[in-house]
Amino acid sequence: MSGSLTSGDRKLLLSAAAASLLLICLSVALTPGGNTAESPTTYSTGSGGAKAAYLLLQAARYPVTRWEQSLRDLPDDGNATLILAEPQGAPTSAERSALRLFILRGGRVIATGEAGAFFLPAHKVIADPIAGMTWRPLSSAAPSFITRAAPTITLAPQAYWDTDASMLPLYTDVDDADRVRVIKTDVGQGEVIWWASATPLTNAGLREAGNLEFVLACLGGAHRRILWDEYFHGHRGSRPASLMASPLTWVALPFAMAAAAVLLTFSRRSGPIVPPAEDSRLSPLEFVRTLGFLYQRAGAAAVAVDIAYQRFRYRLMRRMGITSAASIVEVEQAVRARAGRQVPAFGDLLRACESARGDSRLTAAAALTLTRSLYDCAVTLDLVRVPTKEQA
Repeated sequence: MSGSLTSGDRKLLLSAAAASLLLICLSVALTPGGNTAESPTTYSTGSGGAKAAYLLLQAARYPVTRWEQSLRDLPDDGNATLILAEPQGAPTSAERSALRLFILRGGRVIATGEAGAFFLPAHKVIADPIAGMTWRPLSSAAPSFITRAAPTITLAPQAYWDTDASMLPLYTDVDDADRVRVIKTDVGQGEVIWWASATPLTNAGLREAGNLEFVLACLGGAHRRILWDEYFHGHRGSRPASLMASPLTWVALPFAMAAAAVLLTFSRRSGPIVPPAEDSRLSPLEFVRTLGFLYQRAGAAAVAVDIAYQRFRYRLMRRMGITSAASIVEVEQAVRARAGRQVPAFGDLLRACESARGDSRLTAAAALTLTRSLYDCAVTLDLVRVPTKEQA
């Protein structure tokens, strides 16, 4: 076998190279200089990002760190505040249990949005997508150290909390006090604070009146460790999941395509040579169709009846032990005596076939009727086997 590339191999490699080059150019052209995602992650500089709040806390010497590990690894010293700013995805049962234990031991959790509420031990949020289309001011609903620091705040609410006696409503809509947008509740030795959205943390929302004071008050002071969750925003240290969310994926994709093209080319050139399967020209159905077409074209309907009739008599003679010279009356009597049954119009069918054998004017419809009757009679006398559904 020659080691040179065939024409098909060269076309395949050239196509893969062109596609790889196109993907590399698109990834370079479309990848921005920084992270501008509109989600409240500390890596984003977009209006919906939260990098400004993170850098501000660092500059103010708050002990803030990005949490890029699973919730199962949360500390248990009771002196930490975890920020779940509209997490993407849902926690496992083990992670939910670990978060509940973190709160019971004195930890504080700030969860935002409808997605963040599902991480909490109890979540009674009702979606409110229409309200989230615009920013709106919220007024304090109950006295607390948080509402004293920020009597009013501004956010774009995505949901509201269904009120119950176990929680303290902190902020509601100015024009609708039944829509609770911020709540606080005690769980064991810890606290849970839920916001209707992450607007006060975002780069754009942090500048609104009262929002910065509100954020600092919810954190609980500079003595508490602040763990800003990035695990549920796709940033998971050196784990493969973090790599999949990075631009490295788009850079590696063209090389993976090129490698797949090389492997495919090698397998096509080095695989075993297998001749293509050919259909048999002697298949029974094709033979029957060809023979029927010849009879139809020659107008030889009587010949078809003659062949079917001779085959029927041959099988009948072998089964009943009748000589080939027996008359129709003798055949009819033998069938009645030996088969133990009487076939309706059996003699008339044999006589009609005898007459049709030499009739050059026999029509195709009449020939088809006779051959069908012969087949039905053969089935009745068990001269042929009828295929079952599994064999059909």
